[in-house]
Amino acid sequence: MSQSSLTLARPYARAAFAVARDSGCLAQWSKSLAISAQIAGDPHMAGALMNPTLTLDDALVLLAPDDQEAGESFSRFLGLLFENSRLSLLPEIAGMYEQLRADEEKILQARVTSASELSADELESLRNALKKRFGREVKLDVAIDASLIGGAVIDAGDIVIDGSLKSKLARLQTVLTN
Repeated sequence: MSQSSLTLARPYARAAFAVARDSGCLAQWSKSLAISAQIAGDPHMAGALMNPTLTLDDALVLLAPDDQEAGESFSRFLGLLFENSRLSLLPEIAGMYEQLRADEEKILQARVTSASELSADELESLRNALKKRFGREVKLDVAIDASLIGGAVIDAGDIVIDGSLKSKLARLQTVLTN
């Protein structure tokens, strides 16, 4: 994701969020944006979306979800993106929209990368600790990276908590070599 595409996508994400919030359809827009972003992000579809002979109706058939719960306003939003040649920004727009929605709903999205699989009790304990620290509901994405050797790395937006054994060994090595 380049900085210029994020800059271009930001006003569209904010506009989409404002329309969804005002109409009380945050979840429906999330679903529709996620589907459209996945389609637009597919390398094979990128060429089709950039085709100069593509019409708005064709773009809507390609991108609008069949069970479109977000309604007519979502189709108009896709039309606006089409008219401004910004359909390729849908993945960035969807990501920014989800950040705005999480802020609105006071939800913190955190990624936990551990050396081995964490039990349900460990995840719940971690979720509660993060909830207490940040004062928000917490949704956890979990990943496993055996190269961490032990421990975990928690990425919660602007804050990264690195409790991995790999990191501790690297710090110890730095101390010992200095």
